[in-house]
Amino acid sequence: MIDVLDTTERSDASFETSWRRSIKPRIVLVLAGVLCWGVAVEARLVWLQVVQHEYYVARAIRQQHSTVPLAALRGDILDRRGQVLATSADATSVFADPSEIEDPAATAAALCDAFANCTAKERADLVTKLSGKGEFTWVRRWRALTLEQVARVQKLNLVGVGTYVEPGRYYPNMTLAAHVLGFVGIDNDGLGGIEAAYDNQIRGQAGQILIERDGARNRMETVVEREQTPGATIELTIDRDLQYIAERELEIGVKENKAAGGTAIIMKPQTGEILALANFPTFNPNSYAAFTPDDRKNRAVQDVYEPGSTFKIVTASAAIQENVFKVTDLIDCNPGVITFPGRKPIREAMGHNYGVLPLEDVIVKSSNVGAIKIGLRVGADRLGEYVHRFGFGQALGDDFKGESAGVVWPAASMSDSTLASMSMGYNVSVTPLQMVTAASAVANGGTLYEPYVVAAIDRDGHRQVIEPKPLRQAITPETAATLTTIMEGVVQRGTATRAQLDGYQVAGKTGTANKLENGHYAESEYNASFVGFVPSRQPEFTILVLIDTPRGDHHYGGDTAAPVFNRIASAILERAAVPRTLRPTPPLLIMTDDIVPAAPPPVVVKTSDVSGRLVMPDVRGLAARDALRKLAEYGMSVHLSGTGFVTSQTPDAGQPIEGGEVSVLTLRRTPDTSANRTPKASGR
Repeated sequence: MIDVLDTTERSDASFETSWRRSIKPRIVLVLAGVLCWGVAVEARLVWLQVVQHEYYVARAIRQQHSTVPLAALRGDILDRRGQVLATSADATSVFADPSEIEDPAATAAALCDAFANCTAKERADLVTKLSGKGEFTWVRRWRALTLEQVARVQKLNLVGVGTYVEPGRYYPNMTLAAHVLGFVGIDNDGLGGIEAAYDNQIRGQAGQILIERDGARNRMETVVEREQTPGATIELTIDRDLQYIAERELEIGVKENKAAGGTAIIMKPQTGEILALANFPTFNPNSYAAFTPDDRKNRAVQDVYEPGSTFKIVTASAAIQENVFKVTDLIDCNPGVITFPGRKPIREAMGHNYGVLPLEDVIVKSSNVGAIKIGLRVGADRLGEYVHRFGFGQALGDDFKGESAGVVWPAASMSDSTLASMSMGYNVSVTPLQMVTAASAVANGGTLYEPYVVAAIDRDGHRQVIEPKPLRQAITPETAATLTTIMEGVVQRGTATRAQLDGYQVAGKTGTANKLENGHYAESEYNASFVGFVPSRQPEFTILVLIDTPRGDHHYGGDTAAPVFNRIASAILERAAVPRTLRPTPPLLIMTDDIVPAAPPPVVVKTSDVSGRLVMPDVRGLAARDALRKLAEYGMSVHLSGTGFVTSQTPDAGQPIEGGEVSVLTLRRTPDTSANRTPKASGR
């Protein structure tokens, strides 16, 4: 019995030993596997939490937070009456975060399907953008998107793609004043005109917003990290209505003369304010990329041209002020031609021979020979001084980028031949802006003002007014008055009779010059111009019209530019209610026994001039009661002297007035038949 038990124990021990021997490697293998797994997990944790810690923290932040630039709101640009010329409005653009896009090609294809007008190049460029390593890229900006396209993109709800509302620039008047305003690029940068010249003030400061999202990429909260600062509002000297008139008539003039282009400028001569500046061809700043650089070029300040006979104003001013000639001094223009060594003979226009002319008629008839003889007597040094005094050869203002200074020969470099050319407006290059500024100096009594187009800058409630800036005294008031009389003769009986206006005296000068092409003067290519001011003795406006290369029936300034001046001046004088200076229409009075007019006199419309101020109506010839009623509409106090009908008044008709100002009216029983004659103009 004992032996049996012993055998069994030995058998069990053998089994236990064999079992342990077979299981032990397995346990070791499992333990080794677990150890390796633990080491791998720990290594991965170290890799993720230590080595790649910053990467994954940044990725988590990117997934939960995204930063989007908040574009600054550009300030408005207004005309002198507060009418909006340029403003900002919300516009939607499409952007992407390439770090969130797993399949750039598929995303690009989906976007292009939504746009429905992708080119092959745009599709390829889009794949490249979406494959980048950045966190933000524009897909399409607002200028190239329609509302329907934006809606289709939003409906796709693509990961890593979103829409963003940013301020877009909008010009509500389309092409109006395009060259003055300029235009804005896709990134809110001013690229031309006032938009560029005053970009630092207009554009403001950009901001930044933070968008927080949950794990499903749904927006949870939007936080403004940095507020945007709006730009300043710019108030211009431009009058929108006058600008429209100038553009309309210039376009008509260019087309009817089959010309290559043209420029028209309206200036307030007493201050240098530019009331209108028009070029043709023009462009629409809302879609500026659709136009050529030549369309967008501001001809008025960037193009230079040889002015021809309009420049004789400078020659005559130098001769008169330096006492080289009196107005009545005779100049022999025979035989209608003058020669200089090494060049072709210089002839009068249309083969004229004017014979002997007084200096006044040299300008009135625009004699080339006479102007040359005046210039030779004045001399290069003195003529060069007056060229500088009138602002030629220098950039005059700061409101336009790219303004040309023109080209003026130094006096020391001028031969008699060069001096002869300059005396009649050749061998000198000017801008239209320089020419209208010089004419304004004559109009205002001799002071050269800096031309400017920005009237005020309004930022954060602080309005900085830009004051007129006199640059220098170009000529004396006496010389200006003498030259004004001569320029009136140009319009009355000289080369600019087509500039005459019904009811207004005009002073001006025509100019016609062959264009210089490839170093030679073209035989049939001309710049035709007219510059004048009106009313000549109390000027409200100086107007320049330049027609570039007229190819119609006429090419002279008096036939092409002067009629455009006429139409512009007629329209703006009527709009500004400037009183007539020639043959004013008297009221029709039919007397009865009670000396009461049978028909009411003409109604004087309450209005304001281009500066926004009221002007005094003409109440002469009215009964006292009617005069009082009329002046009450203007908020004026009235002192009466006598009874009956108004025979004289102060302030004079057409003078600027303020509300509450006192008017003195003199009356008598019998109407004065001369009561409505124009007051004698003061000489200057």
